[in-house]
Amino acid sequence: MNNQNLHPNRGGQGSLEPRQRRYTASQTPEQKPFRPQRKNNNKAYEQRRAPVRIIPLGGLNEIGKNMTVFECSNDMFILDCGLAFPDAEMPGVDIVIPDFSYVEHHKDKLRGIVITHGHEDHIGGLAYLLKKVNAPVYGSAMTIGLIKHKLEEHGILNKVPLHVMDARKTIKMGCMTVEFIKVNHSIPGSMGLIIYTPAGVMIHTGDFKVDFSPVDGERIDLGRFGELGNKGVLALMADSTNAERPGYTPSESKVGVSFEKLFTKAGNRRIIIATFSSNIHRVQQIINMAVKTKRKVAVLGRSMVNVIATALELGYLEVPKNIIIDIETINQYAPEQLVLVTTGSQGEPMSALTRMAMHDHNKINITPMDFIILSATPIPGNEKHVTKVVNELLKSGAEVIYESMYDVHVSGHACQEELKLMLALTRPKFFIPMHGEYKHLVKHQGLALEMGISKENIILASIGNVIETDGNSMQIVGQVPAGRTLVDGLGVGDVGSIVLRDRKHLAEDGLIIIVIGIQRNTNEIVAGPDIVSRGFVYVREAEDMMVQARQIMRRTLDGCTYAELREWSSLKTKLRDRMSEFIFEQTKRSPMILPIIMEI
Repeated sequence: MNNQNLHPNRGGQGSLEPRQRRYTASQTPEQKPFRPQRKNNNKAYEQRRAPVRIIPLGGLNEIGKNMTVFECSNDMFILDCGLAFPDAEMPGVDIVIPDFSYVEHHKDKLRGIVITHGHEDHIGGLAYLLKKVNAPVYGSAMTIGLIKHKLEEHGILNKVPLHVMDARKTIKMGCMTVEFIKVNHSIPGSMGLIIYTPAGVMIHTGDFKVDFSPVDGERIDLGRFGELGNKGVLALMADSTNAERPGYTPSESKVGVSFEKLFTKAGNRRIIIATFSSNIHRVQQIINMAVKTKRKVAVLGRSMVNVIATALELGYLEVPKNIIIDIETINQYAPEQLVLVTTGSQGEPMSALTRMAMHDHNKINITPMDFIILSATPIPGNEKHVTKVVNELLKSGAEVIYESMYDVHVSGHACQEELKLMLALTRPKFFIPMHGEYKHLVKHQGLALEMGISKENIILASIGNVIETDGNSMQIVGQVPAGRTLVDGLGVGDVGSIVLRDRKHLAEDGLIIIVIGIQRNTNEIVAGPDIVSRGFVYVREAEDMMVQARQIMRRTLDGCTYAELREWSSLKTKLRDRMSEFIFEQTKRSPMILPIIMEI
């Protein structure tokens, strides 16, 4: 075989164009030197391509904690590193981050971390990862600005190289190259990624929508997606969050039209607007309406203050002088002169709006002179929290506007027609739905089938799957450690399934503690048994049962042999089992029972 035919600059490794022969000036294609075609050439070439592995460590079959590893030869980079918020099955847990064990084990191969945008489900786990590995981070100016706040809180800002990337700029990741591409989303500086690999070109959309009239005037770069589609896209990985919703996602500008009507409706009342702190385009429209109606704007909520300060510093927000005022000065203005922008649109217990609703805010009291707009849709699972906040605000006499009543919120994610547009523009050989629960991924798969992609070329993956491609085929070839790491206060990963089980047990059934004191030398019971109840029954109202429980424990101890009293672990089990039987007979409940033996 002539190795010259395999040269990468002549249509071989990494090339998107078919190889073309060159002829001298005196030759035409018909007169070219005869070389017999050998089909094995392509096979040999295909086998020599370095396989590329895509390993999702979060963001599949779930909402949040998005994280994907791309690996080729001895090089690896990470795309996003987010968090998820705990559900009802995780009492006491603050946040949930991906399992980083695979990355830690291969950290010598890590060339960098690229971030699509600055939402918590894409950057919230980054500080925890960077405490374990050393790698540069790349993202847009807004994204890097928000990451700086995160790293500063964790005390590692000066230890991490941060690089601001503009759209259509590229960065080398070993044998792979990443290009940033502009997309629309509900936060400025959102990017998709083009990943050039030895196996071919891959596209990751990040979170996106198609907005032809964005507030900042920066439209999604559909032309670049189309260019890539014309050249040949090996694989598309696309946001599936809104795959169940037909049609198109409305433009963010539509909310501005609603704000104009609502500001008029508010009349001489104070306006309070709760929205996501990261939705700078929404905040810009609020400021525009405040200027138009001659109102001042005050900002509440720590995350809202931080994000707006970052956006102002980087030029993502245009605010006339003296429009934003300090929250401490709001008493100097009449209600009709104020707009308050706050966090709490999801009914978070400690958010500014929730504290206002519960009359627990030290600066704001809700009155009938307040006109409140919830400019967000409840995230699934938060509906009860939001409803509770709305009810409390209404009880204070305020008028409350929420999404089901007016167009005060639009999604930042693409609906079905936009997802099909992305598939049509890029025309990928393989398709991997990303970012969503299983039902979203399946629905996105259905859209891809409608667009002509064969089912065997669609990968429905789960976190930890190793998806491998050599440019000719793509399949799941293995599994790596993946899952969730629970963060509780300063503890990272020290809360596991056993601790959660105990917490749920305590929350559901309460606790009974049996305390006895034993003289170690003589094995004589010198104190107790005393019974302490927490979260099970109120002792004063169940005194008879507690007396019986003490008697049963005394009889159990009296019936123990000398050897059983010496072996404390067996003694505890015996006490626990007898108490459990008695309590269940009396109440049909199963509290946690904790025997404590003290040596005296």
